[in-house]
Amino acid sequence: MSNTTRVLVTGAGGFIGHHLMAHFKRQGYRVRGVDLKPPEYCPSSADEFELLDLRRWDSCLQATRGIDEVFALAADMGGMGFISNHHAQILYNNSLINLHTLEAARINGVRRYLYTSSACVYPEYKQAEANVVPLKEEDAYPAQPQDAYGWEKLVTERLCAHYREDYGIETRVVRFHNIFGPLGTWDGGREKAPAAMCRKVAIAKLTGNAEIEIWGDGEQTRSFCYIDDCVKGIDLLMRSDFRQPLNLGQDRMVTINQLADMVAAVAGVQISKKHVPGPMGVRGRNSDNTLLRSVLKWEPAVSLEEGLARTYGWIEEQVRERMAEERRPELAARRW
Repeated sequence: MSNTTRVLVTGAGGFIGHHLMAHFKRQGYRVRGVDLKPPEYCPSSADEFELLDLRRWDSCLQATRGIDEVFALAADMGGMGFISNHHAQILYNNSLINLHTLEAARINGVRRYLYTSSACVYPEYKQAEANVVPLKEEDAYPAQPQDAYGWEKLVTERLCAHYREDYGIETRVVRFHNIFGPLGTWDGGREKAPAAMCRKVAIAKLTGNAEIEIWGDGEQTRSFCYIDDCVKGIDLLMRSDFRQPLNLGQDRMVTINQLADMVAAVAGVQISKKHVPGPMGVRGRNSDNTLLRSVLKWEPAVSLEEGLARTYGWIEEQVRERMAEERRPELAARRW
């Protein structure tokens, strides 16, 4: 019998899941990906890719069969505009996914299970100022996440701890802080801030209209972590003996206005900012990486500027292609 580690990545049609599968294939693992849809922007690198609805118990049993390790990324989620307006949908769908996937993993004898949580678990009262104190892992309690998305993540963290204590499955929990990079959603309402900003700046560059919209005053703060660092951190945590939730993100905080200026500098254009009403989330959020450095002897290394340069180049290409497609019917009509 082969000794090759067999891993399952749920949410494998999504941004992080797609990159994670490619990483594990390079490591020589046997990879199964599962999602409602295949990756949108690049073919899957998985040995097997199954289209399954993980809200269903039978689908979770099928997904976890013959698997050694599960990387649970499947979630109904998106950017601030989505998670602030779909509380019931998010809580219902993600609760089903998480309850069923973890129990199916237990029944099928999965040895290790990594759950991808979020910085959204942290209390709103600790994120009320733009110049926020970086969030440590213990700051999650007393609990008061802002949205249903954060509550669902926090409850599933507890579920993982109890499954480890009661059933012996080795669970790991990672809390993401704003992961970004190429091959992710960049339009349609579910995109995160870096992708949305890259899209807006690319449109400004390609149309000559320098004005871009920013929700609120743009002084809300965040830190952003490039996808390559995210994937490496996930792998390191799964191989470690650390069993408590762990932040994974950069600890460099910038305002959304600064993020816009950085993307414009990458694009080589001047922009003007139009501040409009819109969901802004918490006022400030940053990752405290003290425990990350101590546990993994590592921390994210790709600078925000470098990550934005890589991401912007890919998104500008997508915008160019979209604009070309939209012009084709007009050009065809002119020929007639």
